[in-house]
Amino acid sequence: IPARWGSSRFPGKPLHHLAGKSLLRHVFERADKCERLDLILVATDDVRIKEEAVSFGAEVVMTSSDHSTGTDRIAEAVLPHPEITHVINIQGDEPLVDPALVDSLVTALVAEPNLPMITAANPVTDLAQLDDPDIVKVVVDGKGNALYFSRSPLPFLRTRPDALAPLRHMGLYGYRRDFLEQFVSWPPGLLEQAEQLEQLRALENGARIRVVLTEDHSIGLDTPEQVPQLEALLAACNTS
Repeated sequence: IPARWGSSRFPGKPLHHLAGKSLLRHVFERADKCERLDLILVATDDVRIKEEAVSFGAEVVMTSSDHSTGTDRIAEAVLPHPEITHVINIQGDEPLVDPALVDSLVTALVAEPNLPMITAANPVTDLAQLDDPDIVKVVVDGKGNALYFSRSPLPFLRTRPDALAPLRHMGLYGYRRDFLEQFVSWPPGLLEQAEQLEQLRALENGARIRVVLTEDHSIGLDTPEQVPQLEALLAACNTS
């Protein structure tokens, strides 16, 4: 779980309280319900986040403050653990992440030894989301591998074929350990820099990214304005 203090839109976000718990604690408790994870690490560059994570029993790895992406941060975090063969990146701003979805990514990643990277997407239910740059879209090929990710409308719907449902990318990644190490050795690509999407670094270097389709429509916390919505969703989950 990469968690940094210096979010440009929401500084200190991991420690913001939602429904009585920090955002980071919500994410950790969700991850702790997964059945296929052998170890959960919180990777941070800030002692305040470390202290919060330790307070609820999480194992913490302090990492450099120079990392530009969560992928770079988790690559450093797993260095003390050579026994790790596969890594799941559960972003620290996803308090509604579905443990069953995480487990399904683990299962698919481990089952295909030559698969370097995996992620998830769900159907876009509101076509207005296609124009929202904060919602990342993805298109896939016939084998379920990513063709491209973008903040722009993707695909551009000149027509609206019934069989085509645009896909929203979810901020959940899995990597084979050796590929993760290779990924962070590559410099950020031009497309990655243009879109500010780290997964494009993999595509620019010819790597496959499998996209697992799900009906899970959970959202993350990007801005302070989303706090009431997420608190309502968390309350609904706790009473269901």
